[in-house]
Amino acid sequence: MADEKPKSSIRDQINQNLKKVYEEALQEEVPDRFKDLLAQLKAKEGGK
Repeated sequence: MADEKPKSSIRDQINQNLKKVYEEALQEEVPDRFKDLLAQLKAKEGGK
């Protein structure tokens, strides 16, 4: 039972850090190369 509090605290820290990383990733711009690849895929789908 004594281990529950430290495990919970560690779990909370992990959750907070994952949320922070996820939020930062959402703020990043999509790379131009990826945009180009998406445009190529859309062009191929439109050509059917």
